[in-house]
Parts: sequence; structure tokens; C-alpha cells
Amino acid sequence: MNAIAAVSREKTQQRLDRRGDLAMRYRASMPYTIADRVQECARQYGERTFLLEGDARYSYREFNARANQVACALHAAGVRQGDVVALCMENRADFFFAWMGIAKAGAVVAFLNTYVAGKPLAHALEVTGTRHVIVGEECVQRFEDTPELAGNAACTFWHWPDPERPAPPQVLAKYGANLQALAERQDGADVPAQWREGIRAGDNAQYIFTSGTTGLPKAALVSHARWLMAGDAMKALWETGPEDRFYCFLPLYHGAASMSLTSTALSAGSSLVVRRKFSRSEFWADVRRYRITMCQYVGEICRFLLTLPPQPDDRQHTLRKMAGTGLSPEIWQQWANRFGDHFQVFESWGSTESNASTVNVDNRIGSCGRVPFWEKTNLRLVRYDQDKGDYIRDENGFLQLAGVNEPGEAIAMVVDYPDIVAGRFEGYTCQESTQKKILRDVFQKGDAWWSSGDLLRCDEEGYCWFVDRIGDTFRWKSENVSTMEVTDALGDFPGLDALTIYGVQVPGHEGRAGMAALVMHEGAAFDPKAFWELATSRVPRYAAPLFLRLMEAPDMTGNYKLRKVDLQRQGFDQNQVQDPLYVRDDRLQTYVPLTSQALQEALGA
Repeated sequence: MNAIAAVSREKTQQRLDRRGDLAMRYRASMPYTIADRVQECARQYGERTFLLEGDARYSYREFNARANQVACALHAAGVRQGDVVALCMENRADFFFAWMGIAKAGAVVAFLNTYVAGKPLAHALEVTGTRHVIVGEECVQRFEDTPELAGNAACTFWHWPDPERPAPPQVLAKYGANLQALAERQDGADVPAQWREGIRAGDNAQYIFTSGTTGLPKAALVSHARWLMAGDAMKALWETGPEDRFYCFLPLYHGAASMSLTSTALSAGSSLVVRRKFSRSEFWADVRRYRITMCQYVGEICRFLLTLPPQPDDRQHTLRKMAGTGLSPEIWQQWANRFGDHFQVFESWGSTESNASTVNVDNRIGSCGRVPFWEKTNLRLVRYDQDKGDYIRDENGFLQLAGVNEPGEAIAMVVDYPDIVAGRFEGYTCQESTQKKILRDVFQKGDAWWSSGDLLRCDEEGYCWFVDRIGDTFRWKSENVSTMEVTDALGDFPGLDALTIYGVQVPGHEGRAGMAALVMHEGAAFDPKAFWELATSRVPRYAAPLFLRLMEAPDMTGNYKLRKVDLQRQGFDQNQVQDPLYVRDDRLQTYVPLTSQALQEALGA
């Protein structure tokens, strides 16, 4: 991986064209749905293994039959075509049975974050119009903690098969019959076709909530066609087939696992290993036990795995391909050096709701994708003034394209042609939120472009590099500081388990000063002088964190992304923060405990 030969623009485009050709096969009017794909796979692959969980194995035929059983149980409970059925369940095989059972019943599924309760949970059911919820036993407490839900939706219980955690009788009584038990009484034959009669590929199939870290999450609409297109496209780009075995440990209520991974596995006829949650200690054991060849990642997970003590068998495994986001060049190179330079890493950029994306098919370390020829994509990078928080416009008021290596916001032209699904922006349940994401009169009067809120830069070879979320880049000492660049530079500090970089307001000073929240490994002592030496040697002095916060555990989203909003709000206010706080002391060349005097000296007061 250290000596990758240059790849021509034409060769990269040839690979990317596979995705476009497949996407154009789908029309909104097609009478083809996710449920049809499941039945098609059962006929084509039959006894081939699809799902693995622990010691359990389920063939494609069994998977289809289980989904049919759930569909019949839901139909008997009154669920009909177009109804919204929310699913609140942690990763397990039953999630797939319930999910595809909903699809086979002709209903729409709303994936619920298994970590939320109270107002966010009530909000999720309200904005999706949910009237029926499948609640996994492991998530029941979330509903018990949400009195706002009383009478708003019919909840059906699904047992968690753990003999040490039996379902209390009062829970069964409150949540009605055990849907799992009801489903098991059905024969598993394909359900009547009229249950889905009239549903088209362009119709909504799923609600997936954005994993934003501020405000209430938005419910993104995902049509049958978009879901199916994602799988067909990734199958072509990742070059996966029946011999591949996928590892699913990212939460299924997010788009990465439920859309790109699951859809790709079905499209390719591959097997899928499901794990309840990511485990740093069990990751490689699972890879070797199940002979996993492909997995998804977020950058933090790769860094977590690199903190494990080196082992003699680090390179003895079957993992060959990885796809995800947020893998920094430093971590990528460390990963290759330690676990093998044979990996094909498909680092990408995009989101659940985006109408454009990039993917690195050339193994160019650190790049999130390539645009060989801009005329072949609806993606553009436009100039953005980070100081003013606004676009840079020309004399006519139109936006301007970013130059080579100039950070610009990624935007994508909204395709709005009859029956064409590729390039559409399907939006959210909230029309106001949908419209806020659309820029109009961008390059000419009447055009419409989806706004990502992400800053990317593109080099002279067409490779794209993620810079930061707009708002995450902050300004201090008249200089722009990228949180991502500082995180990448300091992430290998000895003993470090997790690192979050963000900007905080300092009274009487313009801009925001850098602050780092650190989590050390158990038993690892924090050395403030060593961190000062690393920070001041790796990044410019203005970018080196002014404040440090030592935390016992990282503040993360359910999808293993570091959360910054609460950290930014609390800042270095010792009335709100109970964790140890430090401030940089350049005179002593170390970080010292935060006091009023130490702060004044650090700020030059």
C-alpha cells in the first residue's frame, strides 16, 4: 500500500461508470421492491448461508421464510400497505426478519435509535406517523422512560433470547402478544402479492434518522429504488460476490449498515455476520472465526483497534476489503503497516440522504474519492468564506467553483426528471427541513442543488479530501483551525483511547480557542508535558489545543462518531465540568491545571 502506482483518470472513471450504469436501470415506476429482492434471492441462492449470529446460521431460503412469517403476523395485527411500522431493536438476526417482514407486508419501516428515550423517541414516532412499533426486549426500558408515548402507538413485544434476562410478565401484558411467538406459528410461505400491489420502486420504503449531534434528528426518506441502487452500485465498486462474508457491527438503525451493507450483501448473494455491538477485544476473533472478508468502519473504530497490543498473528486473517468514512491518512497507513498492505479500502464521502457521493476505488491513502471528469457527475465544490459563514459569489450573485486544493462546500445538482431516481433528493418528512437543504439559483436562475454542509478539497489529479463540517472549522488568532487535521495529528498520543477536538468561546477574545477532550486507556497515566511536546511539534501553535479535558469515557453517537455539541456548550466552565481541566502553559512547556491565574497567563493577560 506504500507504493501504489498512479491510476489514470480514464481507468478510475471506468470503474465509477459501473455504478452509474446500474443506477440508470431503476425507474420510479418499476413494480419492484425490497421485498421482491428478498424473494428473488431466496429463489436464486436457496440454501446458501445469508445470516450468521453466534452459532446460528440462516440460509437465504430460511431468511425469506422468517420474513414471510413476520409479515403474516403483522397483517393479522392489522398492519396494511402504506402503514408505518417502527422497529426498535439492537443488531441481531431478528432485526432482519422483522425489517423484511414489514417490507413484505407492504408497510414502511422507521428505524429507531436504540439509545434514545423521552422527547427524541416521541418525536421520531410523531414525524413518521408511526402507529405500530416492534420493540425488542432489550429496548423496552427506553419506552418505559417515555411517558409521552402513552396511547400514541401500538407496541408489540419481541423477545430477546437470553435465559438470564427473561421477559417480566408485566412487560408482556403491557406490550401485547410476543410478535416473535406469533410469527413462529405461521407457515413461512410467500405472502399474497396483493399485499404490495401498486407499490413502485420510487415509493418510500424506509425512514432513517440522521445521526446529527444537535437538535432533534431528521427522518430521511429512502425509496425502494435508492436502497436497491445502493446495493447494486456497491457490489460493482467493491467487487463483491457470493464468496464474500460481510461483518455487520455498526448499528442497523443507521444507513451505513442497513442500506449500503445489507443491500450489497443481498445484491451479491454474500453472507452477513451480525454482531450486537462493536467489540474491540472480539473484532479479530470474529474475523477469524467466521472468515470475514469485508467490513464497514468509521475512522474511530480503526483507531480503537490499533490501540490493542500487537500480536504475532496480526496479519493472519481473511479480511480483505473495508468501506467507510473518516479514516485519516495516518491511521490508514498505521493500519496497513500492522494488519497487512493487501487491504482494498473504499473510503467514501456522502450521507444517507445525499443525492451524490464519492468513493475511493484507487486505494489512494487518505482520499475520500475521485472525480476524474466533473462533467460526468452532478457534484461540485463551491467557494465558501469560513470567516463570514457564507458563500463567495460573483458579480451576478452566483456561486463560484472552488479552485484546485481550495476547500469548498460539496453540493450536488438535484435531478428532477420524470421517472428518474438517480440524482433525486428525496428529502425528509419535514418539508421545511427539506427546503433548507436545497440551494436555488446557484449557477443560473432556476437551478437547484443539495447542500451538504461539508468542506472538501480536490487536488490536481481529481482526488477529493474531506476537510471538515462547516462549523467545525474554527478561527483562533486570525487563523483557521480544522478539527479534523488536529485530531489526525494528535491521535497517536501514547495511552490515548479517544480524542475530540473542538473550539470554545473565550470571554473577551474573538473566535474560538481549541480544546481537546481526551480519554486515556485504563491504567494509562496522562503526561501533560508529553502532550504539550506532541501538540506544539505537530501543529502550528495557534492550532495546538489551549484547553484539555480528561474524561473517563468518550461522548459518542450510536454510530461510533464523536459528539461535540455538549462539549462545546460546556467549554471550560468549571461550574459545569467535573472532569479535570488543563490549560496550555508555553512558558513551562506543559499543560497545567486550570485556574484563573493560569488562564490569564495562557491568554497573555
